[in-house]
Amino acid sequence: MNYTLHQLRVFLKVAEFQSVTKAAEELYLTQPAVSIQLKKLQDQFDLPLTEIVGRQLYVTDFGHEIAERSRRILEEADAIKYTADRYKGLVSGKIKISVVSTGKYVMPYILKPFMDKYPGVDISLDVSNKNRVVQGLIKNESDFSLVSVVPDGIAVNAVQLMENRLYLAGSKIFKEDIKKPADLKGATMLYREEGSATRAAMENWLKEHNIVPKKNMDLVSNEAVKQAINAGIGFSIVPLIGLRSALISEDIRIFPMEDLPIVTHWNLVYSKGKKLTPAQQALVDFIEEEKGRIEEEHFAWVLNAKI
Repeated sequence: MNYTLHQLRVFLKVAEFQSVTKAAEELYLTQPAVSIQLKKLQDQFDLPLTEIVGRQLYVTDFGHEIAERSRRILEEADAIKYTADRYKGLVSGKIKISVVSTGKYVMPYILKPFMDKYPGVDISLDVSNKNRVVQGLIKNESDFSLVSVVPDGIAVNAVQLMENRLYLAGSKIFKEDIKKPADLKGATMLYREEGSATRAAMENWLKEHNIVPKKNMDLVSNEAVKQAINAGIGFSIVPLIGLRSALISEDIRIFPMEDLPIVTHWNLVYSKGKKLTPAQQALVDFIEEEKGRIEEEHFAWVLNAKI
């Protein structure tokens, strides 16, 4: 057999997404380029790696086995480079991080100084909903996850970061119409998708105050919620950290309310028992040492907000 590491990387992405199109997007390649590499790998086996059923690509049982072995081969190939770097006194390696959608307002400010200090470390950052982030941690598809609520039922180590404060937000057009929880009974409430920690916090708050909204709307991202708030559709309990530009432009306003803000903490979590590589340990150590400075430099406005 004469397969290449590039062919294995391409196949691994095809197997992950069960789609040549999505694999091409992830790898920044054209679809024909992915198809060619997939065919070159397939030509080396008598058994099919994939099959097409009803225009949908599926990975065969044999293909899943090859994908798992490909993953291990690629990890070992990367380890050769990182071992050489270590002998030269350099910290290098790959770190895969998944963050819940609001975490995109936090993680880049941590990664920028870390990457400046350790230029040999490659970072992969995936922004998704909480369910997918947690599943990525369980399946070891991510080395670390940034969450606002530490997931139950999973043994993890957690590095606690800054506070995450959730407030009631609405359009500026409502002015002083909303002053107490009962005033929301005739309003439309804007929810994040099922499984979101923000949604769970909002549902608990509404339940505690016996509020049954007039209408509900589900949205799949914080940006979608902000746009719906800005349009005057309704209200939502959202993380303050994602509202900075909207508050500055005065498109959205915060409504002071009983038992708000809801306060949680951002946590960088990783599986207990996970053997950290030098690069991964360097990230944990860096965050522990620098989190106070990063919080003060970039997020003091959240902690000092007068609402």
